Amino acid sequence: MAEGARLDDRADSADRIVFLGHATVLIELDVRLLTDPLLRDHVAHLRRQVPPLEPAVYAGIDAVLISHLHHDHLDLASLRLLGLEIPLLVPAGAGELLRGHGFSEVTELDAGEHANVGALAVTAVQARHDGRRRPGPRGLSAATLGYVVSARRGTVYFAGDTELFDGMSEVRSTHEGGDTSRQSPRPDVALLPVAGWGPTLGAGHMDPLDAARAARMIRPRIAIPMHWGTLLPIGLAGRHGRRLGDPPRIFAEHVASLAPDVEVRILQPGEETTL
Repeated sequence: MAEGARLDDRADSADRIVFLGHATVLIELDVRLLTDPLLRDHVAHLRRQVPPLEPAVYAGIDAVLISHLHHDHLDLASLRLLGLEIPLLVPAGAGELLRGHGFSEVTELDAGEHANVGALAVTAVQARHDGRRRPGPRGLSAATLGYVVSARRGTVYFAGDTELFDGMSEVRSTHEGGDTSRQSPRPDVALLPVAGWGPTLGAGHMDPLDAARAARMIRPRIAIPMHWGTLLPIGLAGRHGRRLGDPPRIFAEHVASLAPDVEVRILQPGEETTL
């Protein structure tokens, strides 16, 4: 298990991952991608439990990847901070919502489809999670996705929000931009959720053991746990704040047993690592 360096102490690097909290990750492979941006100190009844983000951290983003419609993953106010013309790669069915709020560069993808962002190929892959914006039969619904980001120097799998399922092993055979001559059997990095928000875990999520099983299926060179340590419902911080730090540690212990060839790097929100 390796610890990350603080963002403020970093040396300039073209290839890096910065964990910004929850499912918000900055992926730099020449192009700067941001996943599921949650850039505010709150969303709905949830409050950020770690220091707020400085705008400089997410300045100059080239594109955004959205995994699904839930408010802690598709936060309209956070997206507005990036500008209405920011390119958005989103699940099929989410475009109408975003265009209706003024976003002009929206690309909808189904699992298996891909788009190019500069020199990068981004392939949408399957995830298993409730895709509704809100509960009920009239709630807007869209697909739920993960993404494989492929460059010549590396491949990053962003799982989004998902439960464990057999099809996760297919990430190993996802091709860069659909080019079958450039098969990438082992991602360099897998960003895997190891918890839900708050102290409980509902359906459609992975606990640390399931996330370790996913790492065994995918066999990335590096696994970085996410979706932990950031958000709690109002009023629970004093009772459950300490427990928010447990999932990545437990995940690392399980990975050491189940997939010893996978290196786990635990990043605190605001920390980074290089590929």
